[in-house]
Amino acid sequence: MLRLSNKQARRLWLHTNGIAQPQTGPADALQIIRDLGFVQIDTIRNVTRAHHHILWSRNPNYREKQLWPLLGKHRQIFEHFTHDASLIPMEFYPMWGRQFARMAVKMAKWYPNIDQATKDDIFARIKAEGALSTHAFDTKIEGPREMWARPPHKKALDLMWYDGTLSTCFRENFTKFYNLTDRVVPDHLRTPKGSDTDQINWLCTAAMERLNFATQGEIQRFWEAMDAKETRRWTETQTHLIPVEIERADRTTYTAFAHPDIEHRLANSPDPTSRLQLLNPFDPAIRDRTRLAALFGFEYVNEMFLPAAKRRWGYYVYPLLERDRFVGRIELKADRSKSEMYVTGFWPEPGVKWSTARHKKLDTELTRFARLASLKHIDWQAQRA
Repeated sequence: MLRLSNKQARRLWLHTNGIAQPQTGPADALQIIRDLGFVQIDTIRNVTRAHHHILWSRNPNYREKQLWPLLGKHRQIFEHFTHDASLIPMEFYPMWGRQFARMAVKMAKWYPNIDQATKDDIFARIKAEGALSTHAFDTKIEGPREMWARPPHKKALDLMWYDGTLSTCFRENFTKFYNLTDRVVPDHLRTPKGSDTDQINWLCTAAMERLNFATQGEIQRFWEAMDAKETRRWTETQTHLIPVEIERADRTTYTAFAHPDIEHRLANSPDPTSRLQLLNPFDPAIRDRTRLAALFGFEYVNEMFLPAAKRRWGYYVYPLLERDRFVGRIELKADRSKSEMYVTGFWPEPGVKWSTARHKKLDTELTRFARLASLKHIDWQAQRA
């Protein structure tokens, strides 16, 4: 059985994610999304929103204004749900039919009290008036006003968005505008391609292209568009996949499936950059926390939805990557009105010495990151190590 050392596995994974050697020259946001498969979007704008940060991490020349025209003007990406709301290349749309069906069933269980008449009324308004946001409707939340409570019109919009009846037409200040899907998705892409089995095959194959090596669970979690049974059935029929042994960070091993040309990919994956990199909590390189812990021995928990007293680190904490290991974490906040970025927390990883040279690398990265959000000043409120 082919064996990948931990160093080989880390190097290949970082290269596949486009952060081993960040790009230079003009940023091609669409190609980055294609290479990654999708980019998660998130409403929180701590310094910049997650989707912008993820794209910037692949090419520091990326700027925020480059993304949304791909959705609202050029129709080169569409928005839907993987493990969370994501931007996906439009050419993948014909293979997304099963996810529309899966999410329709799931959301109908979440919102059982939305009748067809409510959906029909909203559909008729959008058909007559064009793209509308949730602010165009005025139904009120029924029952307790809990964090995830939704008014009936928002539930109806969600149901039709998840099942593919409506699509995100554009976003304005991150507010989603809904329109009929046949007004958003090009005609030649709206018809689902192939059988359900064909779509599972395409999704799993596309996941393996981007994972290089993976357990059955990692394949399933990539798109979150099939269940464990469907993924297992796919792996059992893929005789071209190579069984491999992967060394974890703690030197134990586990078995996985590998892409048929895994050895070629290993030979062509460069050593990671010595530049210190600030990664977003939603970055695809670290999204699968089980894989992250296995390969890097790095424990990361997103604590933004925890009460402050229960947080081990902070609200919005960025992992710090240097070469092929995580050397610390940093909490940042921004005040765009003052053009300020604040360092509110800093935690070196155990056993990592923060020399003057490493601090200089961090300062350089913070300056680059501040530039993305057009911030001119960086204020250290936390204590340096």
